[in-house]
Amino acid sequence: MLKTTRLKDSLKFQVFVFILIRIVFNTTVRMVYPFLPVFGRGLGVDLGTLSRAIMLRSATGVFGPFLATIADIKGRKTGMMLGISLFTVGMGLMLVWPSYITFVIALVVSMLGLFAFLPSMQAYFGDKVPYRQRGFVLALTEFSWSLAFIIGIPVIGFLIVRFSWQAVFPVFTIAGGLALGVISWMLPNEQSPVDGDARIWKTLSKVFTYTPALAGALIGFSISASNELLNLIFGVWLENSFGVKIATLAAAAVVIGVSELGGEALVGGTTDRIGKRRAVAGGLILNSLAAVALPIAGRSLAGALVGLFFFYLTFEYTIVSSIPLMTEILPTARATMMAAFISATSVGRAVGDLLAPPLYEFGVSTAILSGILFVVGGILCFNLLAGFGLVVLNSKFGGELG
Repeated sequence: MLKTTRLKDSLKFQVFVFILIRIVFNTTVRMVYPFLPVFGRGLGVDLGTLSRAIMLRSATGVFGPFLATIADIKGRKTGMMLGISLFTVGMGLMLVWPSYITFVIALVVSMLGLFAFLPSMQAYFGDKVPYRQRGFVLALTEFSWSLAFIIGIPVIGFLIVRFSWQAVFPVFTIAGGLALGVISWMLPNEQSPVDGDARIWKTLSKVFTYTPALAGALIGFSISASNELLNLIFGVWLENSFGVKIATLAAAAVVIGVSELGGEALVGGTTDRIGKRRAVAGGLILNSLAAVALPIAGRSLAGALVGLFFFYLTFEYTIVSSIPLMTEILPTARATMMAAFISATSVGRAVGDLLAPPLYEFGVSTAILSGILFVVGGILCFNLLAGFGLVVLNSKFGGELG
């Protein structure tokens, strides 16, 4: 496994800082799910109304490539500063006027901040870290997703219980302000990676007219859609199959959180060694096998939980391994490429949300097959589509991407 000692001390410190910043970002993304009823009561709206706000937040992903062009035109630091500024403003709005409309705006603006910050950060490491080490470094930053669940959500729960649901917003606003100061101090002002006369549409056209870039976006879309099919129905599946209670569903969520952490750790230890493209291909195969095993393992509750563990472990390994792969597809528009990839994953989640209920309900309505079998069929189709995207990349780059 690659050791962190191979990285410069300054870069190690930057990785640590970026992990902390992303824990803050990711906590705001994940907190609405477990505390949805709390926010609903505080804002005086029902769960259906609140869920529409979350759907609107997810839809902002389509604007990611437009924001990320800033990092390709004006530099990575500028892109990250823009993202953190949007996040801080979004959270700060709830201090001025706490209402449902403001809550929606806060979710949307802070998510736009994430879509500006994340590809800028990934492009920064794409510039600074050799490709042979990039999987390890980017996997470290992806620990923030699991840590947001393990550390961030309990902190949010404490704030809500000790104070109120509104207490989280000043904390996030202060955290955003501190992050702005740290990034401003930590990162040097660097020359833009493209010519000064570049324009947004010119930069975007580099991505959307380049076949390997579109193949990369297809991979992100397909992997996320596949995962979301199970995300949306695993709780219903467990409840329908075993009559489980809330405590068991919470235990299933912990299983998923631990498996995410394990997948990220595996990326750090193996992806650079075996090659990014091979890691994604292997992850897709293992994820498909884990999906096929779900109906078999799911004959018992313990088996279902083990099956979920391996499904989410292999998904996390696949999606995190794909990130360093994407950073090398189009180096001249790296941030925009990463934003297109992230945007594609957002669209994939939305498609998965739309398809999962009818697939599962159709299966349940038949007397021959169970609902989970139809969902597994959808997972295999999307994984096959992602595999096609890998074939396109291979035809262009061969073994250059590992």
